[in-house]
Order: sequence, then C-alpha cells, then structure tokens
Amino acid sequence: MYDSLRILLVEDDPIVRAGSEQAFQLAGLSVEAFSSAELVRKHITPDFPGIVISDVKLPGISGLELLLLVKSIDQGVPVILVTGHGDVTMAVQAMRGGAYDFIEKPYSSEQLVEVARRALEARGLMLEVHTLRRQLEGRKGIEATLLGKSPAMQEIRRLTLDVADTGADVLVSY
Repeated sequence: MYDSLRILLVEDDPIVRAGSEQAFQLAGLSVEAFSSAELVRKHITPDFPGIVISDVKLPGISGLELLLLVKSIDQGVPVILVTGHGDVTMAVQAMRGGAYDFIEKPYSSEQLVEVARRALEARGLMLEVHTLRRQLEGRKGIEATLLGKSPAMQEIRRLTLDVADTGADVLVSY
C-alpha cells in the first residue's frame, strides 16, 4: 500500500535527520529528508502522494508554519510534528491546526515508523477515495448505478438495458 507514497522529513539536526531517514529506509518506506521547511515547500502539491514529518523548531519557517502551509495546499496531507521542546499548549495548537500527530523527543525509531505507517495508510485511503470519486463523476446512466468491471456485472448491465424498454415482467435466475 505504501509503494507509491513517500515521506517528506524536515529536521534541522543532521544526526536526528540521518537516524530517522535510516529508520524509514530499514522499514521499507520511501523518504526524502530536508534540513529546512523552505526546501520542502516546492514538493507539496494538491493530491501530494505522501505525508510530512517535521520538527517544530526550525530555522526560518517553523514546523507549525509549515503545517499551515501544507494544509492551505491540501487539507488531506497528514502532517506529523516532532519536538523536543513540547508543551501542552503547543500540542493543542498543532492539533487545532490540523496536525495528524504530535511526537515528543526523544522517541524510538519504532514509534516514529508506526506513526508514519498509520499516516501513510490514511493518506493512501484518502487518495484512493478521491480517485474513485473522480471516476464515478464521469459515469452516467447504468454505469453510475451498477458498479463493477467483472464479467458478471457487465452481463447484468447488458441484461438490464435489454429488458429496460419492455413492458413485460422479467425473472432472471442464475
């Protein structure tokens, strides 16, 4: 499920960034690591196929500001904020801003990977729903009502259209 999804990791501490990046790679997850929010901005687009994990305290644009930027581009992109200076007020502010999760340092690699996997799964499902909705919008008539591509569904649609204009009662048995 995660094959086409990726993680954008924003961490200014090179040791933490390298360790987190390695944890994701060892877990088989696609990750791109950045040292600042400014560097990751151009990668965020509507329907971005992934998630963002960012430290809160960054030089320049903070993780909280990055959260607001990401949400202004695509509300559905999960953003996970990480901090070593967390407090309840900051966590509440992050969650109200739309953060998917808020992790305090120090954290284990397993915890970080698990939160990322849950966020990737949520993002994958959201993108799948968007794709299916777009496909349904283009359908009309019987195609919009009787869904499916299997031979059996195609046969049901064909039979329905064949008998639709008749005035006779129809009994179909299989």
